[in-house]
Amino acid sequence: MVFLKSPDGGWGWVIVLVSFFTQFFCYGSPLAVGVLYLEWLDTFGEGKGKTAWIGSLANGVGLLASPVCSACVSSFGARPVTIFSGFMVAGGLMMSSFAPNIYFLFFSYGIIVGLGCGLLYTATVTITCQYFDKRRGLALGLISTGSSVGLFIYAALQRELIELYGLDGCLLIVGALSLNILACGSLMRPLELSDSPLPEKSCLEKVPDQYLIYHEKENVEENTSILEKDHNEEKCVNLSSRECKQDSILNQNGLISIHAKETDTYKQKVVEQTYFCKQLAKKKWQLYLNYWEETLFLFKNKVFLSLFIAILLFDIGGFPPSLLMEDVARSSNISEEEYVMPLISIIGIMTAVGKLVLGVLADFKWINTLYLYVITLIMTGVALVAIPFAKSYIILAILSGILGFLTGNWSIFPYVTTKTVGIEKLAHAYGVLMFFAGLGNSLGPPIVGWFYDWTQTYDIAFCFSGLCVLLGGLLLLVAALPCWDNCNNKSAKPPPNTYSYTVASSV
Repeated sequence: MVFLKSPDGGWGWVIVLVSFFTQFFCYGSPLAVGVLYLEWLDTFGEGKGKTAWIGSLANGVGLLASPVCSACVSSFGARPVTIFSGFMVAGGLMMSSFAPNIYFLFFSYGIIVGLGCGLLYTATVTITCQYFDKRRGLALGLISTGSSVGLFIYAALQRELIELYGLDGCLLIVGALSLNILACGSLMRPLELSDSPLPEKSCLEKVPDQYLIYHEKENVEENTSILEKDHNEEKCVNLSSRECKQDSILNQNGLISIHAKETDTYKQKVVEQTYFCKQLAKKKWQLYLNYWEETLFLFKNKVFLSLFIAILLFDIGGFPPSLLMEDVARSSNISEEEYVMPLISIIGIMTAVGKLVLGVLADFKWINTLYLYVITLIMTGVALVAIPFAKSYIILAILSGILGFLTGNWSIFPYVTTKTVGIEKLAHAYGVLMFFAGLGNSLGPPIVGWFYDWTQTYDIAFCFSGLCVLLGGLLLLVAALPCWDNCNNKSAKPPPNTYSYTVASSV
């Protein structure tokens, strides 16, 4: 399947627009789930750790299932997957309004909505990359802000809907809004194939050969027997019974030879199909082994191993504020009258700003992208440790803005991965890292909630989160020190087709 060249414009800007709104509608509620988290705590009366699983699953399942999502988009295309996933997200949100207990929400909101968001993210990124080549970075940056803008708006929207219509009415309305994803998906026109399309096969030609073997065999037998029967009856009228018997014996021998030839042909085709299946299975198994060998080789890279630990610890410690910050304010006895805007909204809008600013800084040649990423990790850890000391809305709002801005380091994470493992291994390495990022997203909020259930305060919980992020940042910094390059130069040369990360600045 050969597509036309990426137009880098034209209908591509429509793709950017609908992809932006797709991420806006699908990620708005899951990222602003902190508002719903407070209502679920009051409604079901469960512990904070158990209740936090709802939001963590909604944001982590999509990353954990990223290989499945990629396979679906590759097999069916971006438009069908977007429309189907729009039904998943809308249905999961509406089902959640009828949840009788928290375990139902694990499935309806956590798994169904989370998996739908993962499919939609993969579909929007894939079709945007197909339409853009030279301006791909700009296009991807624009659509990625859709989730951040959704977080900013949905935090205030869900709070208002809960006050007007209650929790159930809020989920129904938000689910209905998600149906707009279907309209966005219908506009995701795939790139047309090349000018010489293959001719359509007839219905008979589309039938696999192995089925035709059986039908041809049965038809030949049936037609041959009918013709021979008519011929025998006609000859038996004019010939004697002895001649008829001799003729019948000859015809029977002819039929046996025909059947023998057909049987030999059929057996030969079966042997060929069996051999083909064996070779295919052997090839797939070899690809599977090669995949794991390449994965193990990636972890021999000190910087990649440190990056893997850092992203896991960052998601365990850095994701909980977007889910729990509203409950932190309530636990600090901050009245709602002091609220200028929800803290989650501040996180959302500053995340969008952070993605754009950090993405622009990463394009400067005199800025080392890895060190820039390490700085964001260390500053995130410091801000998390400072949360227990914030006892007013203004301080919490400032910390929320800082954390939101630093969370925008997701925009430079592909840069760091590319320079760590090389462009040839980017897809493989990025998939591995995203899987463990999803694992961190799923585990982080429940761990912080369990700390609160154990100590009845968020102080130790956010100190733990901050230390996790600090540990990951410092470990990555140590692994990226230039002294390791000197040690590597004295050791054996790396295998071909691999890239070592040059930590020193280009200046």
